[in-house]
Amino acid sequence: MSKLDELINELCPDGVEYKTIEKVSIDTFWLMPQTPKFSLEGIPYITSKNLKNGNILFSNIKYITQDIYLNLSKNREIVENDFIIGMIGTIGENAFVKKSDLKFYGQNMYLLRLNQNVINLRFFYHFFNSPNVKYYFQSIKNSSSQGYLKAKHILNLAIPIPPLPIQEEIVRILDTFTELTAELTAELTARKKQYEYYRDKLLTFDDSVEYIKLNDLCLKTNNINWNNNKSSNYRYIDLSSVDRETKSISETININYEDAPSRAKKIVNTNDVLFGTTRPLLKRYCYITSEYNNQICSTGFCVLRANEKKVLSKYLYYQISTNAFFNYAELNQKGASYPAISDSVVKQFKIPVPPLAEQERIVKILDKFDTLTNDISKGLPAEIEARQKQYEYYRDKLLTFKEKKA
Repeated sequence: MSKLDELINELCPDGVEYKTIEKVSIDTFWLMPQTPKFSLEGIPYITSKNLKNGNILFSNIKYITQDIYLNLSKNREIVENDFIIGMIGTIGENAFVKKSDLKFYGQNMYLLRLNQNVINLRFFYHFFNSPNVKYYFQSIKNSSSQGYLKAKHILNLAIPIPPLPIQEEIVRILDTFTELTAELTAELTARKKQYEYYRDKLLTFDDSVEYIKLNDLCLKTNNINWNNNKSSNYRYIDLSSVDRETKSISETININYEDAPSRAKKIVNTNDVLFGTTRPLLKRYCYITSEYNNQICSTGFCVLRANEKKVLSKYLYYQISTNAFFNYAELNQKGASYPAISDSVVKQFKIPVPPLAEQERIVKILDKFDTLTNDISKGLPAEIEARQKQYEYYRDKLLTFKEKKA
């Protein structure tokens, strides 16, 4: 019998009492002031968009003066260990306030100050981020374009409250998984930086190597003629189909002549390279595998089909992943609210073209790095995914209790 089983048999053999979040809190309030006057520097001012994966991200923020901060916080001060929840837009995202976060203020969030004599903060965090709670929020949120929660949706949520020793043992078990995942994620981040450094170094040459425009290295591509393909079904690769982290196609939809979107026009082949030209600095690009041969992609992509007599397709793929290429894209995008770069301008970019044997050598090196940092079936991403699934399994199992009858 495990230590947890022994504690449950000893301390709550008849089940666990459930209480609403309101009853396990010593204070609760909205962070919803009228939008203040901002300054160039001062006290950070965040919104629910700054809550991500249990942390407060102090990037893309605004600032308020000390006087405005004191006025806003005089009756509603944010302190260490407060739990803040996104209530508008990024619904349900949350974080405990760390000492290093202070001081700051914000809006579009709800704050809980939990009674630590009743509930362990990490126990609450694991429960609050469980799938059942997230599903609950999605099911009851207001259906406006952004969506929002009301305070009662938080305060009336029932949560199991086993004795503190049981909570602490559950936290110890679950934190073991999260700490391992955090270590692996940090390792992955370091490897990605290492990969980017060596990639850019390997793909930079002196004047002894000729620089050639992509337009002169790529073959022509074709658009589909839907009138001649009325009976055919295709997989459609939209901009949202490309995962920005793994640089791969995560999902597609099936289309035909009857329901094809107006942007579904370009035919892709195995070994093509796609680069998203709409809002290019989102860095949506990928390499087409045989799985998507002769399928359709959005006109929001530039399709680069390498002339393999001049340049290897995988070498071309790595060249458009460099900082040099994205600096070029940034300088040449047009439009303020929805910037884009045309296919013709993309193909004016020049890349160094060493002999094919040298290209092949470089590709082999970068493929190894790419597998380690991006392949979800191998390397660190696969290990992180496995640990995350393990954590989720035990979290759901450990946070399910028989309810004690009144």
